Amino acid sequence: MTHIGIRKLTFADLSDALRAGLRDFRTAPQFGLFFSAVYVLGGFFMIWAGAGHVTWTLATSLGFPLVAPFAAAGLYEVSRRMEAGHALIWTQVLGIVWRERSGQLPWLGAIIVFYFLFWTFLAHMIFALFMGLSTMTNISESWDVFLTTQGLMMIGAELIIGAVLAFLLFALTVVSLPLVLDREVDFVTAMLTSLRAVRENLTIMLVWAGLIAIMTFAALIPWFLGLMIVLPVLGHATWHLYRKVIAV
Repeated sequence: MTHIGIRKLTFADLSDALRAGLRDFRTAPQFGLFFSAVYVLGGFFMIWAGAGHVTWTLATSLGFPLVAPFAAAGLYEVSRRMEAGHALIWTQVLGIVWRERSGQLPWLGAIIVFYFLFWTFLAHMIFALFMGLSTMTNISESWDVFLTTQGLMMIGAELIIGAVLAFLLFALTVVSLPLVLDREVDFVTAMLTSLRAVRENLTIMLVWAGLIAIMTFAALIPWFLGLMIVLPVLGHATWHLYRKVIAV
């Protein structure tokens, strides 16, 4: 198995990566807006297709984890080309994304899908465990059930377990996604390298994960439209953070 060196990060590195991500987006906003539009339009489609039904919402949202790595690859490729001083040509950027379909990215996308399914079923189990017979309540008409002791305990458990699982997924992908685009490595090596990078820079990575969560949540509030700015900035910034943490 290929061994890849890991560097120690500082808060200055994190700040530099964010500034570089914003700079890349401002330099070539057309690419960032194009790739982030996938998420925004997908969000509207899920609302329309789901129409309040959990089954449809789950089914339509399953496509997101599969598309996400490829949209991220497009942002990474734009930043990589800027860094190398190469021209930004649509056919070449999209060509890289297209060629990755036969590489390691689909494997990472599949793992994200399985992870998503696991969390979805676990969340339903937690709901059933805490709410008991309250699951028969029509929560679409009344949210009072969530203000009971059991309801608040359920919300707390969902948040804690969800945060732990979300950080684990972050640890598996924060370095592995740009790594498989940048180097000829298999997805298992990439994920193990990502875990090692997070372990050796735990404080910085916890802060980075928190920033991603806060910025993404804030961007969701105005009907997903904030994602048009936040996602490309975070995508470009992730590439630059990857370049700082991985030894050449």
